Amino acid sequence: MTLDPVHFDGIARLAGRIEQGVDERDHREFAETVWGEFLDPLVRDGVAVLEPVGDQQRWTVDLEDVALADTGFPTCHGLDSGTINPTTFKNGLTVEVAQAAMAATPSDLDLHRARTVVQAVHSNDAAVALEGEPTMIDEGYADLRVLQAPRVNRYEGTVVHELALYLAESEHALRQAAVVDDLLVLDGPVYPKGLLSWADREPELADLLEEERPRSVVENYVDLVETFVERSVPLLGFVKTPVSRAVTRTVREKRGSAPWVNDAAFFSQVLERRERVEDGYERRTDELTYTNWFVSRGGADLTMSAEGDAFGIDRRLDPEAYEVTFFVVYDPRDDVVYRVEAPYAFTRDPDLREDLALHVLAGVAAERGPPPVVAKADALARIDRDDTEALKDALSDALESDRDTTYDDDRWA
Repeated sequence: MTLDPVHFDGIARLAGRIEQGVDERDHREFAETVWGEFLDPLVRDGVAVLEPVGDQQRWTVDLEDVALADTGFPTCHGLDSGTINPTTFKNGLTVEVAQAAMAATPSDLDLHRARTVVQAVHSNDAAVALEGEPTMIDEGYADLRVLQAPRVNRYEGTVVHELALYLAESEHALRQAAVVDDLLVLDGPVYPKGLLSWADREPELADLLEEERPRSVVENYVDLVETFVERSVPLLGFVKTPVSRAVTRTVREKRGSAPWVNDAAFFSQVLERRERVEDGYERRTDELTYTNWFVSRGGADLTMSAEGDAFGIDRRLDPEAYEVTFFVVYDPRDDVVYRVEAPYAFTRDPDLREDLALHVLAGVAAERGPPPVVAKADALARIDRDDTEALKDALSDALESDRDTTYDDDRWA
């Protein structure tokens, strides 16, 4: 049953009462104040959680011109990992399946065929032993492995999901690293942010980071950075939905309030360009806008910074080389913000960071979304809804156990 029109109108009228006294221009003016006075550097608890690499600036580029730009990377590879989402069975097992795939431009069909598949399983039965040697199928193109997740009393779904996702992604990246000649772009951050955030979440999750399996996944990303630095091939992360809060959290502590939900909302206000029209203002949509690169040491990024210890993992490069740096791109056509990350080992070179930014800007301008190789990797790795349901049914048969569903599972299926 849908909402009755009278109820719909009533809800809309109620919303009209919210923040009637707040002028959006106040938020924009405050955003400009924060941009101009807080970020060079942004300090929290004695740590520069945000610091410009070079000069702090904002730029614009014409959409049509940059879409046709020669970015200086003859080939490009993208990598993504897709999952079926955690499924619990009546025998007590919680299972997640992730597959990682790498795409290339120009296309490489053999590379596109390759997969790394991880099945992460949680069981509270100490007698259950699950892990074994990886299995190769599909004439050696697919690497399948089972991972036994550390035992927890809660958060089983979180643990199997993030371990499967990040192990598949990192193993596949390391396995295929040698084929990347010019540039690798991860669909997502350059480090396993979901896993690293366990340190600031529930104590039970934080404790898991002391265990071998989660640490080995983090270590894979350290190895990945070192591998690409040693090969002089840059590595990027393209974050389609950034949710970091380093700016908003710090400003809120310093000024008592910050009106933005997260940093993406803040950057959208300082990057959006408007022009006056007869009845007010409207957004300009003919140019992309973007920021300079920043070093990030806030939230999960602190662990991999020079201020952090990377959970004690041995690092062969100087600590600053691993630090997360990023810049923000704003696409006015869809009013969206993207965060582009790279280890400081690459962005400390001003010419290279300019080339990396241009490559991303050209892709976003041409595709009105993620660069082509990111979209291609996403399509290869994604497990669609029909395949997800079929795979869950196959797992149920193999485990000889029904799914442990609830009323809502059936209601919203």
